[in-house]
Amino acid sequence: MINRETQLCMSLAGRPGNFGTRFHNYLYEKLGLNFIYKAFTTQDIAAAVKGVRALGIRGCAVSMPFKESCMPFLDAIDPSAKVIDSVNTIVNDNGRLTGFNTDYIAVKSLITHHQLNTAARVMIRGSGGMGKAVIAAFRDAGFTDVIIAARNRESGPALAKQYGFQWQPQPEGIACDILVNVTPVGMTGGKESHELAFSEAMVSAASVVFDVVALPPDTPLIRLAQRLDKQTISGAEVIALQAVEQFAMYTSVRPNAQLIAEAARFAREG
Repeated sequence: MINRETQLCMSLAGRPGNFGTRFHNYLYEKLGLNFIYKAFTTQDIAAAVKGVRALGIRGCAVSMPFKESCMPFLDAIDPSAKVIDSVNTIVNDNGRLTGFNTDYIAVKSLITHHQLNTAARVMIRGSGGMGKAVIAAFRDAGFTDVIIAARNRESGPALAKQYGFQWQPQPEGIACDILVNVTPVGMTGGKESHELAFSEAMVSAASVVFDVVALPPDTPLIRLAQRLDKQTISGAEVIALQAVEQFAMYTSVRPNAQLIAEAARFAREG
């Protein structure tokens, strides 16, 4: 039952989706927490962030195109967001707004969980907002031999220079142990939904394939890698783990692994 004590959490996105709404509300119900979660969009990010503060909204997930534009209106930036100048989570502590980046936290955690070899050569395809989180996470996990493959001849070389990595415009020509896709290639509903982010030859030469595309969880790249018996990390792992980090920040409750899996499955079905 919603009542005057119910705490509101929300998301701000240019194109709101259902995953966060279903994921958080599923866990609130299962854990008996007096919270509710609602997705929003806005044309005025300054007013929206002020509303988070003024209305006592406990937490706010932030998606494109607001991950950077929201930052001037916050009181503090956590190191997880400062390292990439990008916020995807706002936590409201009695009117004080702090920005975090749980994408960065999730990717760094997955690198550790899957015991990726820091001596391996890595190719990361993409230089957008999520790309920054992935690139920083690999750098901070101790990887030094990293190639950023990005068609954008401004952001690609700039990111490579910022993190001390290499850049090339296309993801071909160099065999790498770990392949990471942070582009929309393979995403449901996209114009490249049936395409591979890396060629079959590159996948054959790799040992680990990591695709941050969450929908579908079994992208063409992941399916190919599994068929070739490669270690895989899916975007479904990333989106669930970053959402769990947000949930714990908002509620101070960390669900067990079974509940997290149930909530993620429920959210993907919506």
